[in-house]
Amino acid sequence: MNRLERPELPIRQDSAAAKAPDLDVHHEAEAIAYRRDRLLAALTLIAGAGLAVALPFALRAGAEFFLPVTAALVVAIALVPLLEWLERRGLPSGLAAFACLTLFVVAANVAIASIVLPAAEWVRLLPDRIGRIRDTLQPVLEIYSDLERFINDIVEEFGSSAHSARTVQLETPNSMLDIIATSAPHAAIQMFFALLVIFFFLSGWTAMRRRTIVARASFDGAMTTARAIQQVVDATSTYLGTITLVNMAMGLVVAFLLWMLDMPTPLMWGGIVAVLNYIPYLGPIASVLLLALGGLMAFTDPWYAFLPAVAFAMIHLIEANVVTPMLVGRRLTINPLLILVALSFWAWVWGTTGALLAVPLLIIMKTVLDAAGRPDIAGFLFEEGTLTGTHHEEHEENRAP
Repeated sequence: MNRLERPELPIRQDSAAAKAPDLDVHHEAEAIAYRRDRLLAALTLIAGAGLAVALPFALRAGAEFFLPVTAALVVAIALVPLLEWLERRGLPSGLAAFACLTLFVVAANVAIASIVLPAAEWVRLLPDRIGRIRDTLQPVLEIYSDLERFINDIVEEFGSSAHSARTVQLETPNSMLDIIATSAPHAAIQMFFALLVIFFFLSGWTAMRRRTIVARASFDGAMTTARAIQQVVDATSTYLGTITLVNMAMGLVVAFLLWMLDMPTPLMWGGIVAVLNYIPYLGPIASVLLLALGGLMAFTDPWYAFLPAVAFAMIHLIEANVVTPMLVGRRLTINPLLILVALSFWAWVWGTTGALLAVPLLIIMKTVLDAAGRPDIAGFLFEEGTLTGTHHEEHEENRAP
């Protein structure tokens, strides 16, 4: 028995030795494939970084085209639920899109008329009211002068004597008529172009979404695409719809309180704070400053003049800390740091309009990235992984028996 078994040992050794080169070749092929993935990921990362650096300047330089298109697309996405509701009632896509566009135009014109026309009168009165504002602020300025005099006396006691006089020059602002006359034709063209984009986007929304989903090569890809589209629409429309209702309610409450305080044109001030509240953090600060200026223009008592700004600040604290988190915070949780970065970025690119679009654009990009997957940049840089998050060690573990 032993003699018969002895020849089998070298046969097994020879088969194991024959498999060893095949394993080495397989490991080498996987290593080459991994290095190729690393190279492609590095090129993709470099191209993405270059695009991220160049894109803001391109958007800023091409603001005449990109701004109305982007604003129109955000508005159109927010109107999609209303479009789908009308289509489910039997309206054709074109007629439903026209109804949505008409409703948006009417609401925008009512808001603009209630804000711009009274605001033009306030701007016209500003040069004449500067002296009144100075007289109203005289008690506050006297307190400041006494404090400054006290500080100067202390500084002089320590031997510092030189201080330079400051000159403040007030210039009369340009008339609202001149501003409108120079900017109206260009603004009208951009507005008309944006309305066309909204209409054609809405009228072709159903067919475009169907083609996008059907064009996927697999069922899983089609379901992922459909889910991503629906999440973008739901998140954007939910945020804009909820914030619009909250801002309108807050504007009405502010207008009512200002009416009780005998503030002129309370509806205009309510509309201003409602619009500015779309801009996180900076919008309420601007509302407080404008209300303080308006109070100084309307009232002679300095302490009573600041009541409109104080009333709005109290209402905003309740809205920002109770109402909005209760309605929006549970469904749309966004890092405040991301909001600040997006706000500063879009405000730098497109000014006030960019600041208004900052949060909706952030929601759209965040929703798309959550559906499509985010690149693992930290893993690629520090853990020998690829941008998809796979690591070389994981391949070793998968090969282990």
